[in-house]
Amino acid sequence: MRLTHIGGPTLLVEVAGWRLLTDPTFDPPGRRYAFGWGTSSRKLIGPAVQPADLPDVDAVLLTHDHHADNLDDAGRAYLPSVPVVVTTASGAARLGGTARGVRPGESTVLEAPGRPALTVTATPARHGPPLSRPVAGDVVGFALRWDDGSLWVSGDTVLFRGLREVAERLHVDTAVLHLGGVRFPVTGPLRYSMTGRQAVRLCGVLDARTVVPVHVDGWSHFAQDRAGVERDLARAPADVRRRFRWLPVGRAVELEPA
Repeated sequence: MRLTHIGGPTLLVEVAGWRLLTDPTFDPPGRRYAFGWGTSSRKLIGPAVQPADLPDVDAVLLTHDHHADNLDDAGRAYLPSVPVVVTTASGAARLGGTARGVRPGESTVLEAPGRPALTVTATPARHGPPLSRPVAGDVVGFALRWDDGSLWVSGDTVLFRGLREVAERLHVDTAVLHLGGVRFPVTGPLRYSMTGRQAVRLCGVLDARTVVPVHVDGWSHFAQDRAGVERDLARAPADVRRRFRWLPVGRAVELEPA
């Protein structure tokens, strides 16, 4: 498995002859984006790789389409160049075209000659506190499985019972966790994505050999950056700490098979 962290939640995943891209965000930094209900955020860091410099991508895994830190204008313009976009059912209805909508627990299969079939299963995510779904919208994670490997992308989510239950059932080689501890001034202390402390608790029931944090910095609404996550990790059990791996931005990294 080869992973290239492009920035934010955007990751190029190369496995078994497939190239997948998560949550494409390619806008330059500087602009402020509205997220609805009085919330907004400024993009602080641009992508390490431009769309024109990417190899041909077979599918986009889009955890949700309605927040610009997961799909910005340049990312949206990129989608028609990709054969398949897998996203939420509501997002697929908005995007149309080649988008395939999946609800938590539902699967779709990517197939191509000469390559093993790749099963993509949507996993539950809750992008905020209890009862926030009508405001924060639908989000999913993705569990990928192929002949001899597996990967889980959490999507933007806080730690909640549904996520713990998925982690207890999943047997994956690598987990990609969206962190950042998102907060907005208008909603005070409420969190809209996981903190490092929550990630540590999740890893207590998750058997992934490697845990890759992403979506930790680059936006003004992230309340916990890498340094904050690392402070939480420093207090974690040793077996959890050694599983975490920070990827260099813009450079491909080979992960050894289990």
